[in-house]
Amino acid sequence: MCFFSELVIMAMLISGIGTAAPASRIPQMDAYSAMSNTCCDSDEHRRVMEMIYQGSGVKHRGSVLVGAEPEDFIRADDRDEFFFYERENEEDYGPSTQERMRQYEQHALPLAIKSSVAALRDAGQDAREITHIVTVSCSGFNSPGVDMGLIEELGLNRNTSRTHVGFMGCHGSFNGLRVAHGYTASDPDAVVLMCSVELCSLHHHYGWTTDKVIANALFADGSGAVICRSSKIEDRKPAYQLIRSGSFLVPNTKFAMSWRIGNHGFEMTLSQKVPALIEENLVSWLTPFLAREGLTIKDIAGWAIHPGGPRILDSCLAALSLSNSHVAPAREVLEKHGNMSSSTILFVLDRMREEKINGPVVALGFGPGLAIEAMLLKAENV
Repeated sequence: MCFFSELVIMAMLISGIGTAAPASRIPQMDAYSAMSNTCCDSDEHRRVMEMIYQGSGVKHRGSVLVGAEPEDFIRADDRDEFFFYERENEEDYGPSTQERMRQYEQHALPLAIKSSVAALRDAGQDAREITHIVTVSCSGFNSPGVDMGLIEELGLNRNTSRTHVGFMGCHGSFNGLRVAHGYTASDPDAVVLMCSVELCSLHHHYGWTTDKVIANALFADGSGAVICRSSKIEDRKPAYQLIRSGSFLVPNTKFAMSWRIGNHGFEMTLSQKVPALIEENLVSWLTPFLAREGLTIKDIAGWAIHPGGPRILDSCLAALSLSNSHVAPAREVLEKHGNMSSSTILFVLDRMREEKINGPVVALGFGPGLAIEAMLLKAENV
């Protein structure tokens, strides 16, 4: 098979990966207990919400809002002590977007620094040699932002170029890596730090809307970072090589998933038809994408699938005729950390290195549109 030998010169090396989650995590059913009074207007709502939380595939989630003990999370009506508080009436939708963005500005950079330091260490990379930063986030905005903060706090060159990929949802890191690939392809001496940081817990939705309660049950906080270089620089074995990326916008699916800025946080719309849409459309697009490199679905040695939820993973299993072992790393990340939006795929890729995979790896992510993003990577017993 010629694809690796011929295209390796065009590949981008991912020479290091780092991840970071908040220091404190809350068990999933503790989160249900704490948050039920912000969402439920009846015992029936509480029963349905409990089922949603139990069936989410999540056992623990990190949040920058969790204190030293899980019970510190949201469970009080003291608005001076807790960021979230029990709902007062049907017109109470919780903190304003401005208040949530103040929390983002306070907490995003420390988490991004932690993952970036871990990636630099994993790559054996001197921070002063970074030439470009790509930051990714769909859960907050501020300027000067995380990109400038990383330059200051990591001691990067003050001429470092900056690009931000914003508001693209769970596949944002795919787009960030595509930008990094463009930098390394155009400049063989480029060394790129790509960092995703998401604080999804800031956008907990008050009131009863089923799709928003599902989002409440899944999303969490986390940060992932990678160091990217040209394939001409091979002084050590990379974590992965990025060969190609691709994108597909499924026709007539704007209704299926959206992410909008509201007065009380960012509002997720998540149709229950998303898993079926993925199952119906994934293979017909992915097959020609792989064929461009002389590959078929059966040739893929590893699958890094964004765990948007258990049903999304199940739909990929069915569409691609995979076994449960193929998505075990993704399910493990979902169970331990929840869905950290764009950062999650970097946690999955980091976890997959323990699998000692040799050969082609496909990463898949899904986001508003409905959009499907894919990366074809090469792993060498990583």
